[in-house]
Amino acid sequence: MTMEFNESTEKLGAHEVATWLRRHPAFLQQFPDLAQSLVVPRESGATASLASYQLEILREKNRELNQRLHELFAIAQDNERLAVRAHQLTLALMRQTDAAATLRALVAALVEDFQGDIVRLVLFRAVDGVGDVEWLQVLEESSPRLATFRDMLGNAEPLCGRLHPDKNTLLYGVRAEDVQSSALLVLPGVGLVAVGSRDPNRFFPGMGMLFLRMMGEALAAALARFSHA
Repeated sequence: MTMEFNESTEKLGAHEVATWLRRHPAFLQQFPDLAQSLVVPRESGATASLASYQLEILREKNRELNQRLHELFAIAQDNERLAVRAHQLTLALMRQTDAAATLRALVAALVEDFQGDIVRLVLFRAVDGVGDVEWLQVLEESSPRLATFRDMLGNAEPLCGRLHPDKNTLLYGVRAEDVQSSALLVLPGVGLVAVGSRDPNRFFPGMGMLFLRMMGEALAAALARFSHA
């Protein structure tokens, strides 16, 4: 029996053919001559067999997966280094015998281990034995000068990235223009810790928030040992 075709049945849409082939991936195994006759374009303009084309796609996917794996490995290494530094900082703070030494240990660690160009502390209460140093200023928590930080003082979440110029000015003073990115720790009831960098990409939103939070909690716990309140 001969099947008759009209014009509407002969003109199948490309999407319909593609959909059908996706549902029947073994189709070309039944018609190997058809598989050999298919022309598969390549970027160079030449042609290749379907198997070669599929192999090239797999290779490209493999390259992408390898690149992603290397990126994840690099991130894991960075996180491990940060974890080690945070642990060392905690130990260093706990070894100090007074609040002044604790603050000095913190500042030294932030400069050396966390590659901070400028470190600044704002405390709500004075600390005996620190003296007049450029990295520390004491302001009451209700001070009008802290108005620009008012929305943050009750929140222990660290902040990374570019700060508003008003915040930069209060934290870094005459060196505010040198700071292009910052990591800011808010210690409720204690004060602020800021690490500034000349590199606008050194600190960015979302980076290492867990480690920054751990550092802030370690400092607050260390200072609490010497509190007479």
